[in-house]
Amino acid sequence: MDPLSVTASIIAILQLSSKVGCYLNDVKDVSKDRAKCAIEAANLNSLLTTLRFRLEEGRSNTPWHTAVRALATENGPLDQFKQALEELQSKLTGGTKMKKVGDALIWKFKKEEISSILDRMERLKTLVEIALQMDHYKLSQAIKEECSLIRAHASTINSGLETIRQAQGDARHSELVKWISTTDYPAQQSDIIGRREEGTGQWFLSAPEFARWLRDPKETLFCPGIPGAGKTMISAIVIDHLLRTTQSGLVGVAYVYFNYKAKKDQDATSMLAAILKQLVQSQPSLVQPLEQLHKQHAKRGTRPSNQECSHDDGNRHQFLTRIRTLQSQNDVRLMATSRFIPEIVREFEKVAKLEVRATDDDVRRFVAGQVYRLPNCIQRNSGLQNMVKEKIAEAADGMFLLARLHTDSLLDKRTPKDVKLTLGKFSKGSTALDDAYKEAIQRIEGQLPRDNQQAKTVLSWITYAQRPLTTAEMCCALAVEQDEEELDPENIPDVEELLSICAGLVIVDEESAIIRLVHYTTQEYFERIKEEWNPGAQLHIASTCLSYLSFNTFREGSSSSDQKFESRLAQNVFLDYAARYWGQHAAKVQDEVYELACTFLMHRGLISCAVQVMTAPNDGWKIKGYSQQYRKNTTWLHVMAQFGLHALSKMIFDTCRRDIAPSINGRDSVNQSPLYVAAKHGQESMVKLLLDKGADGANVNAQGGVYGNSLQAASEGGHEQIVKLLLDKGADVNAQGGVYGNALQAASSRGREQIVKLLLDNSAAFSS
Repeated sequence: MDPLSVTASIIAILQLSSKVGCYLNDVKDVSKDRAKCAIEAANLNSLLTTLRFRLEEGRSNTPWHTAVRALATENGPLDQFKQALEELQSKLTGGTKMKKVGDALIWKFKKEEISSILDRMERLKTLVEIALQMDHYKLSQAIKEECSLIRAHASTINSGLETIRQAQGDARHSELVKWISTTDYPAQQSDIIGRREEGTGQWFLSAPEFARWLRDPKETLFCPGIPGAGKTMISAIVIDHLLRTTQSGLVGVAYVYFNYKAKKDQDATSMLAAILKQLVQSQPSLVQPLEQLHKQHAKRGTRPSNQECSHDDGNRHQFLTRIRTLQSQNDVRLMATSRFIPEIVREFEKVAKLEVRATDDDVRRFVAGQVYRLPNCIQRNSGLQNMVKEKIAEAADGMFLLARLHTDSLLDKRTPKDVKLTLGKFSKGSTALDDAYKEAIQRIEGQLPRDNQQAKTVLSWITYAQRPLTTAEMCCALAVEQDEEELDPENIPDVEELLSICAGLVIVDEESAIIRLVHYTTQEYFERIKEEWNPGAQLHIASTCLSYLSFNTFREGSSSSDQKFESRLAQNVFLDYAARYWGQHAAKVQDEVYELACTFLMHRGLISCAVQVMTAPNDGWKIKGYSQQYRKNTTWLHVMAQFGLHALSKMIFDTCRRDIAPSINGRDSVNQSPLYVAAKHGQESMVKLLLDKGADGANVNAQGGVYGNSLQAASEGGHEQIVKLLLDKGADVNAQGGVYGNALQAASSRGREQIVKLLLDNSAAFSS
């Protein structure tokens, strides 16, 4: 590099340095770091100016000139200082080359950033000072050491950047995986396998049918079993075995657990998305195709279809059909468990079968593992222990659930005689499970009155709940007092205490913190007896939800940002459930909750808070600003229309309370009337109530909403009786508007054959 090039580099730096100096002086900040940067830049400027003139005045063929040239090598000392100045300029001006007139310059640096910049300035200042001493030998040595330091530093930086890139890639992959599906089946797997008694289920892994399934490509194994036989545990044992022995970069393992409390979230697309999530979760290298899928949907707030999740271009199919389509094209091996339900059995009639049944050896192992929980009279008597194991294995008759319930029935037996009497009462056959549940209820009712009532409340909450509840939600719900305007933290019960009073019928999944009944047959049993066992449960639940939604903390209305909204949900753990499901519970007890409902409905702030929660996605498919996409200007009647609370609405109409005067044709922020909302959600009784108000009733042909009018909304949703009601009340069958154009196009697009016929019988046409 010739001296002119070195000089040119210095001149460029001086110009940039002058500009940055002006920026530093303009920053309205008293930061010591800012002042130090300004001073150091000015000092270095002075030294570089002197060095520039020395270079221009001297001869280029001297050893000193040769040494100085090394200052301007690529990524050398001068280059490093130039980079430091550019960092200062970029951060101060937001990346612009020139400061915009009137823009405020803000100090945005962290301590470590300033330390790095000042360090580069100090090193160059030292080198320039040596250069000005005209000692070429000393300068050469100093520049050599500096360049070695820079190279080492660059290597460290590159290594650090690679680590950061890797971490960022992993974080992005994790973010995309969560976007695909929020369902956490691995958490469920951990909870289930964590309850396994060592050695149980080995018979299944050793079975020739299972070995053949592992060996043969595209094989399917159907594993039916009676209720309580241990199908879920066997599945967990198989999954654990596969994850430990077969999963690799070439072989993936994915699974789903169907939950009787989450049926509406278990459609084909959701299940396929959960499978896709598991298959790519351990493969960060697949981030690129996930990015492409995310870009297609994230901005629109939509989700991948089942075709995209299965990476197949076929038609829409139900979950099992989709899996079989994949199986026909790839080496996919499917194992499924089920009760002996005829239509499911027919689906698998041509494949290999291996029935799941609790073996006597497995039941004995299970009971042996539970001895530590049993009374001392059993723990200290090996003979009695053996009797317990044998009697329970005999009574269980292939049903793990019975073994568990029978074991729990011994928890309060304090003498060998009591234990033997209980063992002798175990029944077999079709009534055995119901008998075990009746015995558990007798133990609950034999407790202290307060414990008995609390246990009933917990069991009723779990039975009636519209979705699985977390332990935090349950404890919060139990702490609500109907005459209070806020939650008293001293009234929140202990989870372990709740479990102890429920006679083994309630358990907690530790990974997900879900509190649930011990088995789906327990749910079925309580659904049969709930009205006679705890007839006031629905009223209690509805009242709890309405009382909670009316707390003072929610009177300020909706949250103004995603961050504030998420903070509100985190601080008020029962808000999500109460807002989304109070209407379903209130529907059964509308007369009894009138006063509580009016307290909630008459306050716009409370309604706004609840509607924001009801509207927000709860499945992880969120885009920036999602919390602000709720229906503003929603009235109490819109809310009632969505839930179909016609009796409660009629009571409010009849009382004509001025503070909540009805607005039958009022519009929310997306131009929906209450009639439109009721039609869209299939609330027939509510539609009839709104239409039957005569001259004061709803406008049957009012335009608005994404479907254009109530008739199109009902047609799209497949609500045939509502379509008839609307037509009988004079709805224009060929009204134009909405996403489908008219009602007939909406019905035909969605395959609603009966509604298409009904519309055609009423002179509908595809265009008017």
